[in-house]
Amino acid sequence: MTVPLKTLVEINQEAIRVLSREIGVANTLRFIGQFTSGTGNYTEERRETYSGMDLDEILTAIKHRKPAG
Repeated sequence: MTVPLKTLVEINQEAIRVLSREIGVANTLRFIGQFTSGTGNYTEERRETYSGMDLDEILTAIKHRKPAG
């Protein structure tokens, strides 16, 4: 028995349809998001964000941050 090969586009479309149906659109987007490349330089951005702060100040800022969602 031979199974015809699908193109990568067809495979991706089918996978997204299945995921959306099984786990919902929002969770599908979250899942896919972990495989996309971000932009910018995370390390440099953190250095700029926390420059001049000591560890206690950083921890205090984290504790007072509003929860996501």
